[in-house]
Amino acid sequence: MIINKLALPRRTFLRGVGATLALPLLDAMVPALTALSRTAAAPPVRLGFVFVPNGLILREFLPRTEGRGFDLPRILAPLAPYRDQLTIVSGLANAAGDALDASSGPHSRGSGCWLNGMRAKRTEGADIQAGKTIDQFAADALGRETPLASLQLALEPNFMTGNCEGGYSCAYINTLSWRTATLPLPMETNPRVVFERLFGEPGDQAARQAQLAIDRSILDGVSEDLARLQAELAPADRRTVDEYLDAIRDVEHRIRQTERRAADEPEIEADAPLGIPPVFEDHARLMFDLLLLAYRADITRVSTFQIARELSHRAYTELGVPEAHHDISHHGNRAEAVEKNTRINEFHMGLFAHLVERMHNTPDGDGTLLDNVIMLYGASFGDGNLHVPHNLPVALVGGGGGTLETGRHHKAKFDTPFMNLGLSLLDKVGAGAGVEGIGDSTGRLTGV
Repeated sequence: MIINKLALPRRTFLRGVGATLALPLLDAMVPALTALSRTAAAPPVRLGFVFVPNGLILREFLPRTEGRGFDLPRILAPLAPYRDQLTIVSGLANAAGDALDASSGPHSRGSGCWLNGMRAKRTEGADIQAGKTIDQFAADALGRETPLASLQLALEPNFMTGNCEGGYSCAYINTLSWRTATLPLPMETNPRVVFERLFGEPGDQAARQAQLAIDRSILDGVSEDLARLQAELAPADRRTVDEYLDAIRDVEHRIRQTERRAADEPEIEADAPLGIPPVFEDHARLMFDLLLLAYRADITRVSTFQIARELSHRAYTELGVPEAHHDISHHGNRAEAVEKNTRINEFHMGLFAHLVERMHNTPDGDGTLLDNVIMLYGASFGDGNLHVPHNLPVALVGGGGGTLETGRHHKAKFDTPFMNLGLSLLDKVGAGAGVEGIGDSTGRLTGV
């Protein structure tokens, strides 16, 4: 066996003009001792939350059987190739989203408490209040070793001020992530901004803009260091780096194509920031691919992703649904409206399945990125038609580095706090130490 003598620290960066490139996990990041003792570098475990609005059609989401060998209802069908990495959890509730009186604002309450189990304060002003979210408890521990403690992504334009529903601030529906009870974190919708957060050198905007003006790749700024590194790597590590760079170039190319199209046909994106693809599905895939790069390069280990916000009025004409999503979610059990809502639910799951497929195909240590992540996919209502935050739809995808018992449907005691699962997830990714409770939690959820 040939032992490559190059040993790299896990946090290795290549820096150039206007660019900082974090490297993916390589075998060279573990010192080569002997041919018999050398092992692949141990990958980190990542945690992510993917949110869809207005509830789901539960009978098309929840398996009819428990345990292993569960059936895959229609909405889960896009995840069929990865069912051995899929865990469905039912019976959980977010009681903080319930209406305690006749006040309006169910979507704001549901979204505002989704990851913290705390009742959102009804206010239109700056005195907003909810609770620190699960992802930010994870960021406290997992973000110590990464450039970004967490990453917040979304697909719909959002704003954090004003009244969006029944006297509740727009902050409650336009973010999933709260750093503290009074500090919501903004979610980024523009792929170009995300790309530069991941790979641009902080404080060097002028250099980045000059580079863009002459149509160069951000990788050109690190080309010399990259060439020297490649010459010293073992063949397997060179292939890993080549695949990673190809993924960066692909994302960069798609962002440039979108920007050029916007420049040539500005009316296509008259109300959207530069860099957002005009086709919703293209936007979703690009943002998911950016998240994949962030995880792969260990730029962050924690994320939230809002496919659409509560009260979303987007119409899915490409699915034969000309009505606004929020409107069709109030289906009144009418067969045609239920069918249309199910199509939207299935479409959203298909977008998420793109990320799952990419993770499944991405090497990570001795396994794949999917083996070393836990992605929670869900919504803030078990019944969107009636705004009921009970029996929440929850799908966990990924192996969590071997900490998650996958490939089954776990049915919890009805109305178990959703935050109990949150505490258990923190334990599984190594971030639960010292976190005794979140929101209305009553303990850890066992059996997952």
